[in-house]
Amino acid sequence: MGDEEKSPLISVVCPFFNEQQAVAKFFAVLLPQLRTLDTEFEIVCVNDGSSDNTLQLLLDARQIEPRIRVLDLSRNFGKEAALTAGLDFAHGDAVIPMDTDLQDPPEQIPVFVQKWREGAEVVLGRRSDRSADSWSKRVSSGLFYKLHNRIAEVALPENVGDFRLMDRRVVEALRRLPERRRFMKGLFAWIGFRTVEVDYVRPPRVAGKSTLNGWTLWNLAIEGITAFSSAPLRVLSYIGLVVALLSFTYAAFIVGRTLVLGIDVPGYASLITIVLFLGGVQLIGLGIIGEYVGRIYAESKQRPIYVVRQLFENNQNGSRDL
Repeated sequence: MGDEEKSPLISVVCPFFNEQQAVAKFFAVLLPQLRTLDTEFEIVCVNDGSSDNTLQLLLDARQIEPRIRVLDLSRNFGKEAALTAGLDFAHGDAVIPMDTDLQDPPEQIPVFVQKWREGAEVVLGRRSDRSADSWSKRVSSGLFYKLHNRIAEVALPENVGDFRLMDRRVVEALRRLPERRRFMKGLFAWIGFRTVEVDYVRPPRVAGKSTLNGWTLWNLAIEGITAFSSAPLRVLSYIGLVVALLSFTYAAFIVGRTLVLGIDVPGYASLITIVLFLGGVQLIGLGIIGEYVGRIYAESKQRPIYVVRQLFENNQNGSRDL
């Protein structure tokens, strides 16, 4: 008789940052869904340098459910780094990253697992209804996806966040990507694999408020575009070419007019307008180049993406320093 087939392990990866109001509600909804699966499971909770009582609440939850593992980072590294840490420490045959505000509904996890068992290597949660988000967030998000997918080398699936299921081979492929400044949605799309989508309605947050304001989202959009497209540099070259042609044409016109009509004194207003316009174009160009140089600088230092202070998991001591 052969060995009994081992039950697959499902890992749920959850970054936490100052989410003390949501911790209990999150586990109250998530755990019943995981316990309905006929698989083993673990929950990898990444405390991303929270300054409130989040870490203690996570440790309290471990006392009730030992399959909760808590990864405590040494400071706040940001959601992309925290998500990367969770993926690095997850042991599952399939891994599900999700937010802890319950806008990624745990009720979809059994559906994700079923699609995975049917052969999908990536199962995306697509927001079919985003009425719970503000009007400005919905509009800005739509504009970002349209712009990014027009100029980037890899298209992002619209209305899809980090909520998804990934097969172990997908996670291992993702872990081989060496970027320090990580735009996870782009990295998820870049690695490919067989993908299916599952639609769901995005509910409102259960507690607290989002830490993603307009400025943060704007910087994240710039990060995504510069990480996966060199189009801004190419557009800058085209702008320079057009300005040079216009300048050459205008210079030829001035020379011709002077030869025919004689020497005249050009107006100050037109001169200062042209100078200011060219100066603005140059500063914009320097800013665009600076974004790419900054990425090169950050990558060249090769600092770790995150630093772990302590890992709390089931072993003889209950926790271990890393």
